[in-house]
Amino acid sequence: MSAEAIFSVSGLTKRFGEGEAEVLVLKGIDLSMAAGEMAALLGPSGSGKSTLLTILGTLMRASGGTHDMLGVDLMQASEGQRTKFRSKHLGFVFQFHHLLPDLSALENVMMPAACAAGRETRAMRERATELLDAVGLADRRDYRPSAMSGGQRQRVAVARALINNPVLVLADEPTGNLDRQSADHVMDLIRSINQTMATSFLISTHDEHIAGQCPRRIELLDGRIVRS
Repeated sequence: MSAEAIFSVSGLTKRFGEGEAEVLVLKGIDLSMAAGEMAALLGPSGSGKSTLLTILGTLMRASGGTHDMLGVDLMQASEGQRTKFRSKHLGFVFQFHHLLPDLSALENVMMPAACAAGRETRAMRERATELLDAVGLADRRDYRPSAMSGGQRQRVAVARALINNPVLVLADEPTGNLDRQSADHVMDLIRSINQTMATSFLISTHDEHIAGQCPRRIELLDGRIVRS
């Protein structure tokens, strides 16, 4: 892995099931990303996009191959080490925002940091406030998700993904549940964060319009990368 790469996987495989029921979902993935990159991950349903993101996010372990990030061998790391690594270095945005309905926007953004530290601090509140301002929702900090639009909720989710200053944000169909205007606003936000904070983004999408807004495209087909 080059000094500029934030992660590198080689020969990555993932199997589900056993015996006759075994399914090979990822079939030898070779992929790396440099710091500050913004890439779209494309492929038809069942191609392995979500599985690859889940493995890259250390939420699931690969069946074989290598998985290195920031100099750490994540294939050999214990689950505890992987959890700490994930909390410190990775952020996540999903198709459905997964905000907690009883918490305000500010509290939702703080949640990953508060969970990692075991408590809430003034510094966390200040960081969350700054992030809500950065995503254009400073005036919605005390609103609960039910009082916000879909696009606003997704922007809160982006802010939450950034609370621990991750080097990489993994986004799984982050605009898939939004109308075109809201989707474009979210992508404008992601592009701005990528450029101003140098945060890397890997964005899974089936939408060519969204993919076209990313400088790099990575295509998966039947568990294999056919373009990177």
